[in-house]
This record gives sequence, C-alpha cells and structure tokens, in this order.
Amino acid sequence: MTPPDLNARFAVAKEMALEAGDIAMNYFRNPSTLGTRFKGLHDLVTEADFAVDRHIRQAIQAQFPEDGILSEELGGTNAPHLWVIDPIDGTQNFARGIGHFAISIAFVSHGRCEIGVVYNPATKELFCSQRGRGAFLYDTRLSVRTPTGPEDAVIDAGYSTKRPVSDYIALLGRLTSASFGFVQNGSAAIGLAHVAAGRLDGYCELLLQSWDVMAGALLVEEAGGRVSGFLPGDDLTEGKPIIACTPGLYTSLLSITEGQVQT
Repeated sequence: MTPPDLNARFAVAKEMALEAGDIAMNYFRNPSTLGTRFKGLHDLVTEADFAVDRHIRQAIQAQFPEDGILSEELGGTNAPHLWVIDPIDGTQNFARGIGHFAISIAFVSHGRCEIGVVYNPATKELFCSQRGRGAFLYDTRLSVRTPTGPEDAVIDAGYSTKRPVSDYIALLGRLTSASFGFVQNGSAAIGLAHVAAGRLDGYCELLLQSWDVMAGALLVEEAGGRVSGFLPGDDLTEGKPIIACTPGLYTSLLSITEGQVQT
C-alpha cells in the first residue's frame, strides 16, 4: 500500500475544519434549525452534528477515496488509513448556545495518529498538529505549561454517563485531596487543546471515545505533554480512560485514577 501523503491530508484537514465550522455556526443559537434530540441520558445530537459529519465525509471521499472514515454520528470501520471525526464535540454546550465546542478531525495511519485538528468556530481558534512537527494555534507554536506542583495546577475533569456517578465523585475527591484545582467544561477536544496551549495543566476522563480524543491527544503530545496509552493496537470503537498533561504531573494523575488508565 502506498504511504499516505500526510502534508496533503494536513492541509485538507485544516480546510475541512474551517468549512465545517461555518456550517456549525449556521445552526448555533438558532433553535428553529437545531433539531436537538437525545441519544441517551444527557447525550444529545443535533442536525448540525449530521450536517458537519456529512460535509467532512464528502470532502474526504472526494480527495482521498481510499481512506476509511470513523465518526461519532455516522460510524464507520477500522482501516489502515483512517479519519476519526467528532463533528461537534461538546454538543450539550452547542445546543444550549454555549460557545465551548469544537470540530475534531484526526488522521490515523497503521494505528498511529499522524494529524490532529481541533477547531472552535465560536472563538475562531484553529488548533492543529502533525506528528513530529509541533502543535500550533494557527501559526503560533504551542507549549504545555509547567506548574510548580498540584497546588498550581488546574485539571479539566471530563464526565461520561456511561460510568457510575460514584466513580467521578471519587475522582474529584482525590483530585482536590491532592491539591489540584479542577474545571469541567464539557468538551474533551477543547480541554485537550487548552492543555496543549498552556491554558490548562491536564485533562483526565474515565471513559472517552476515539473521536473525542484522537486529535486533541496529538496536540498535547506535540506541545511537549504526556498522554496515556489510548490508541496503540486497540479497537478505535472502544471507549477508554485517558490522562493528558504536562509531564511533571503525569505520575500524580496516574495515581489519582487508581490504575484505570493504560500507560
């Protein structure tokens, strides 16, 4: 199989994210077109999710018809060269008119994430990374922050209804007992991008899907952070825990998750 042209795919990924952002903003704070419905407890989907998903799929199929596609809303299958898409990560925020959501696009080749793009069209921030070339906010290179310790660190602690509430109460208790500050912002992709940008010091979550995390995790790695072993050799349709943070906090956060995260 011919190796994929990563430079071409990187350029297309950024272009797709910007175009998808325009589509999403046509629905944002527009209840008459939003078409919100529930997939499960506190798990929403809107017409914007499907419109963005379809646009990205059509763009990929036109440019790279040999590539596979896996997305949150329309599914897909594993393939050697695979696009992993969350059309709107943070749909709960999006549906309520809160501008903390993102289009997340990753490209995975033979089990390794090579490209990650996270775009928040509400703030017009495009975070992008290509393996081995750094992480950027548009053209500005990103670097993780180096806090002096847990008492100087803020962690975005994600939440999933697919895990018992008691697990998250215990996690937050351990975070605060270890002197970490925490926030819960409702978008893993944005949380990870903010770790890469040095705005947050870490992200932890007891259950995430690949489309939530692939692009943002590469951003953190390329910004000098450390990410737990979410991907290697695994089925991308399975949910898993994750830690992504500045390197000096990794051991502490791993201990706080009590061995639930793959290293």
